[in-house]
Amino acid sequence: MNLHSTTGPAAAWPAARALLAANDFAGALSAYTALVRAFPLVAGVWFDYGAAAAGLRRWDLADSAWNRTRELAPRDAELIAMIGHRYQGARRPERARECFAQAAAADPRAINPRISLAVLLERGHDLAAAREAVAECLAIAPRDEQARYLQAVLDRRAGDSAGAERGLRDLLTPEAAHPFVRYAARYELAQLLDRSGRVDEAMTELATAKELVRQITDVAPLLRAYDHGAAAARQFTRSLPRDILQTWAGYFPPRKREAIPPLVFLGGHPRSGTTLLESVLDAHSEIAALDEPTAFLDLLQPAFYQAADRLSSHRVNQLRALYVAALLDETGPSARGKTLVDKNPSPTARLPVWLRLFPELRVLIALRDPRDVVLSCYFQNLPLNTDNVNFLSLERVAKHYADLMDIWLTVREWPGFQWRETRYEDLVADLPGEGRQVTEFLGLPWQPAQEQFHQRLGTSANHSPTYQDVTRPVYTRSVARWRAYEKHLAPVLPVLEPYCRALGYA
Repeated sequence: MNLHSTTGPAAAWPAARALLAANDFAGALSAYTALVRAFPLVAGVWFDYGAAAAGLRRWDLADSAWNRTRELAPRDAELIAMIGHRYQGARRPERARECFAQAAAADPRAINPRISLAVLLERGHDLAAAREAVAECLAIAPRDEQARYLQAVLDRRAGDSAGAERGLRDLLTPEAAHPFVRYAARYELAQLLDRSGRVDEAMTELATAKELVRQITDVAPLLRAYDHGAAAARQFTRSLPRDILQTWAGYFPPRKREAIPPLVFLGGHPRSGTTLLESVLDAHSEIAALDEPTAFLDLLQPAFYQAADRLSSHRVNQLRALYVAALLDETGPSARGKTLVDKNPSPTARLPVWLRLFPELRVLIALRDPRDVVLSCYFQNLPLNTDNVNFLSLERVAKHYADLMDIWLTVREWPGFQWRETRYEDLVADLPGEGRQVTEFLGLPWQPAQEQFHQRLGTSANHSPTYQDVTRPVYTRSVARWRAYEKHLAPVLPVLEPYCRALGYA
């Protein structure tokens, strides 16, 4: 069966792949529907078919295609691991785990699927199984840098800070070759140094880690894209009159709105306590809280800016239905009938779009001392995108904070929508008191289970950088943490001072 032919059905495969690469999932799915009929025994065609279906959120079809891929190539560890990564990106950790385990079994000497499995298990808080996967890697290759790094992470999570520090320092050698490990080990070490009060050492390791990231990543295009988007969001918000919500409500009055579940947007700047608040709310039996779903950025924002002046009531209802369907697809049938909470810090800068499409939206904004927020962002080791690329320097974190919070401080002056600010410091000081007020703002009674939120997260995955912290009861260690770093923060304190005053942290 020749797929390298330049004529006949095989010539359609490169064209189909081009559609897939361009995110034209509908066109790709049509092309691959024909290809799997022409080449029913080619695993790679079925893999791409599943990717096209997944791009359209047609998960039954994607599952069927990827199951067929695994049947046709049961010993192809690399291909099966690729399916696992697709599932992981789609926030389907159980299916990802199946694939990584199958890939590892297909190749007893393969390190990568075992590393992928260990990472997934650690994020899902199955630490014993994660350690087993790491042990398998080290049995195959005792000096593998990724395995040794993960072993140190697991030591730290088990409370063995001294062992974790030894393991991390053993990786900080000129001979360390793995690019991720070279900087990730320093980020992890900085966290340990911070918790033991070695502030200056922590900042030194962070500075080195961030320089290593800059050496292997061209950050300039990301920064340019961010600056362009931030300026556009600020200009759009400032161009709107203070009574814009009344104008929009006239375009889309209640009688024209098709029913959707009660909807809440939980925003604020990253590292302001949104994950803690999301976890407390999700412990309520009548709430389904989602951890940074992509539905708004994927579906709503592009459609809004493409036709902001031509959004008919019919089109708005279509977009609302697509968005809600995407949320329910992620949460599963158990969320039907519940209040949906979309926890998404960075899209706070696009709050006007939310309010145009969802006039009935309730808005929760998490606040935290701006100096603690900036410091916490600086400590984060995240895959770079156009938002968190700013976290590579304190100056850029402060700019990001100002860009986002300027929009909130403008929008909160608009009459006509329901909003509430909640302080991280109040939540950790009095979880039942502050949690009750926030829950009642959503129109629901406080439930005792919400105070024990951490117990139900022990084995669940979480997509936030703070996925480890929300498995523990609330703690106050992070309140006023910035004071120990005041001399390091000195260059950005003047930038943050107006926000400290505006938000009551002066």
